[in-house]
Amino acid sequence: MSKVKTSFFCQNCGTQYSKWQGQCNACKEWNTIAEEIIQKQEKVAWKSEPTSTSKAPRPLKITEIDSAQEVRMDTTDSELNRVLGGGLVPGSLTLLGGEPGIGKSTLLLQISLKLPYKTLYVSGEESQKQIKMRAERITPNSDNCYILTETKTQNIFKQIETMKPEVVIIDSIQTLHTDYIESTAGSISQIRETTAELIKFAKESNTPVILIGHITKDGNIAGPKILEHMVDTVLQFEGDRNHVYRILRSLKNRFGSTAELGIYEMLGSGLREVNNPSEILISHKDEELSGTAIASTLEGMRPLMIEIQSLVSTAVYGTPQRSTTGYNAKRLNMILAVLEKRAGFRLGAKDVFLNVTGGISVDDPAIDLAVVAAILSSNEDIPVGKGFCFAGEVGLSGEIRPVNRVDQRIQEAEKLGFDTIFVSKYNKIALKNTGIKIELVAKIEDVASILFG
Repeated sequence: MSKVKTSFFCQNCGTQYSKWQGQCNACKEWNTIAEEIIQKQEKVAWKSEPTSTSKAPRPLKITEIDSAQEVRMDTTDSELNRVLGGGLVPGSLTLLGGEPGIGKSTLLLQISLKLPYKTLYVSGEESQKQIKMRAERITPNSDNCYILTETKTQNIFKQIETMKPEVVIIDSIQTLHTDYIESTAGSISQIRETTAELIKFAKESNTPVILIGHITKDGNIAGPKILEHMVDTVLQFEGDRNHVYRILRSLKNRFGSTAELGIYEMLGSGLREVNNPSEILISHKDEELSGTAIASTLEGMRPLMIEIQSLVSTAVYGTPQRSTTGYNAKRLNMILAVLEKRAGFRLGAKDVFLNVTGGISVDDPAIDLAVVAAILSSNEDIPVGKGFCFAGEVGLSGEIRPVNRVDQRIQEAEKLGFDTIFVSKYNKIALKNTGIKIELVAKIEDVASILFG
């Protein structure tokens, strides 16, 4: 065993220093550098059996490399498959982060119970009885799922060598520790070393590993930033705990697009996949009410129809309020200024409240036109027709600007039974013989005259 060493690590970014200093040179944060004891042995935690025929790798021409498509493992969850790019890649390391109580453990336990592969679910946070109680609530028991409550990586690898699982799930990486590093679980050194051991195991045994990661109060995954660089895929599980909907996003994916999105509904029996989120995000009401408009937006490659609600009322306290939920407040102020200056609507002395239903946040500028329609509808107290939806960006001169992938938006609106969609007249539309009326508009005044006469 080598001599005991100490080193200094930044608790924010993981940069190593030979001595203590007040400010980290890498991330510029103050008082984040702490001393940690490092004691490494020459022995490694996971070591594959050497073969007599193994050769050192040699460089290949790029034309000589086999470009055959990687075979993926179906997770039996269509939303997770979509976000991963088609399923789990053998030998890959996936990191799933999210708020406490958002449903990370529930999602992965639910998937491990449904997988047709031998799965080892390692928990360092819950006992086997706790997991069993949750499993009985979620789905019928599975003969392929094995539960292990352990935090030491050496013991985990012993069990892996014995049972040879096809998928390994770790809940969570911050609870693991190895004997070869003398520091507490969750420290920079432990997270880096345990992740390196799991990467070595995953690549040499061709077994996919999924890690759950805690996040900080800023919403970033706890631990060194290098953790996100080391893994192949980083997933973010997010949503408002006051709403039942959860969104799964990909922040990094070496095997697919990061533009995809998965949507779940949290129920007492676990997480339900939402294959058509538009029907959930649009409220069903019998009578027409003013102040609501339907926007056609895109989340990744998936078109969604969302409901925009607005309330415009006379300001009682002198200074008008501007309040938004799920929409950029600065963009709302810009749109109100355009309506005031370019279209002549007097909204400067009125309170304006805006809400995107379903508890989701949208950054797509194509919902600007629906925001305008909802505000004018509430201001005039005239409802927008049930069959109308909108897809257009509003410019500073009051013009309706074209949006990308307008054909997909139109097809989604037609599929959900809308009669008319308002888009910019400058959009190039390739669709022919559509069953939905496409209303081409150039300025805000055109939209107002069609909707409110």
